Amino acid sequence: MANVNVYNMEGKEVGTIELNDAVFGVEINEHLVHMAVVQQLANNRQGTQKAKTRSEVSGGGRKPWRQKGTGHARQGSTRAPQWTHGGVVFAPVPRDYSFKLNKKEKRAALKSVLTDKVQAGKLVVVDELKFDEIKTKQFVTVLNNLKVESGLVVIADNNENVVKSARNIETVSTSVVNEINVYDVLNAKTLVLTKDAVAKIEEVYA
Repeated sequence: MANVNVYNMEGKEVGTIELNDAVFGVEINEHLVHMAVVQQLANNRQGTQKAKTRSEVSGGGRKPWRQKGTGHARQGSTRAPQWTHGGVVFAPVPRDYSFKLNKKEKRAALKSVLTDKVQAGKLVVVDELKFDEIKTKQFVTVLNNLKVESGLVVIADNNENVVKSARNIETVSTSVVNEINVYDVLNAKTLVLTKDAVAKIEEVYA
């Protein structure tokens, strides 16, 4: 099992924590990570694009000229795609881009990215994050103490003071354990977890 240092909000080392290999020490499966990211991005697409085909554009009900004898190429409608104001060939229509990924695959992908953060030394564990008031400056001070420039901060349960203190910091996002996903963890330059968050992740995913 991997041991990582635990820091307090002042950035001082206050102990170590042993991470469960079933969550933070698995074999990294790059294919599942890729699939999980593709699925999340696909599920976020609205799919509301629409353009009209030649059958949907108004007008063009009669032939612009007779079939033969004019010297022009034959034309059946002024709303054919080659005409100005004509319809679109293979026009996009509203569709659902989402697809399903098995629960076991999602869990394996998340464990893979968590393991990657540990192996890359991009995981920081803090004993607690507690603020008496909503104060962005105070949150920035904590990040500076932890030497974290940007990343994802994960807490065990929703804490309004923590979340709102971090909301105005462009390079930092926050999440609770039951909302973390592969894409956010993978994109985070540094992953910051509270001790309670580590315990809850191990409880849910081990």
